[in-house]
Amino acid sequence: IDEIGVQGVAWLRLAWAGILLLIIVRPRRVAFTRRSFLMCVVLGVVTAAITLLFMAALDRIPLGTASALEFLGPLGVAVARGHGRGRLLWPGLAGVGVVVLTQPWSGVVDPVGVAYALGAAACWACYILLTQKVGDEVAGINGLAVSMPVAGLVATVTVGPAVFDRMTPQILLIGLGLAVLLPVVPFALELLALRRLTTAAFGTMMALEPAFAMLVGFLVLHQSPGRLGVVGICFVVAAGIGAARTGSRAVPVPLEVA
Repeated sequence: IDEIGVQGVAWLRLAWAGILLLIIVRPRRVAFTRRSFLMCVVLGVVTAAITLLFMAALDRIPLGTASALEFLGPLGVAVARGHGRGRLLWPGLAGVGVVVLTQPWSGVVDPVGVAYALGAAACWACYILLTQKVGDEVAGINGLAVSMPVAGLVATVTVGPAVFDRMTPQILLIGLGLAVLLPVVPFALELLALRRLTTAAFGTMMALEPAFAMLVGFLVLHQSPGRLGVVGICFVVAAGIGAARTGSRAVPVPLEVA
């Protein structure tokens, strides 16, 4: 990271992921309609935006805070698909959590970092909706084998030129390993999960992500969230679980999609 920066790491992961999926899956033209192919392309652009914006946020704000802010995207999807009184309660609870996390009265959190994280949140909401649609219409992980190369191309155009001259064989190999860990395996599992799980079940599991991010930030990066930070993340997680349980997908789509 010190040699190519967080944006360089994001580009390397996406570029390698696209190459790996093209080689492994080798998507066939017959697997797509014109509509589904265009959705995969848009999904790729959104995937690149999520990764690049989130990594830019991490360069400025703690991991736990960035993850909690990014989670507002999935929370928004759950609320939009929800029903009953919770549609008003959960956004309010999440809003309190965000205010406690960012502490705007103290000027502690970098506003640019917050903006990056919120941008990633908006993209993540689009990602969830698009991933479900792609999963419904494209068999296997063919959709991912198109969207990820597109994400790699977008990252290459936006970030690549700034880091090309700093590439070494060692960095390229590290990037390959990172790409397998994230995003190839997690994104493939998410695509399959969104076919099989209800929105409620998937959203509930995603709601725990900010808490895990805070724990990783504390144990690995030595980022202490403080008492207010812990309270804020708990509010966001609680709002996410509540919102996810008020919205569901009626019929999971089978794995073998025509």
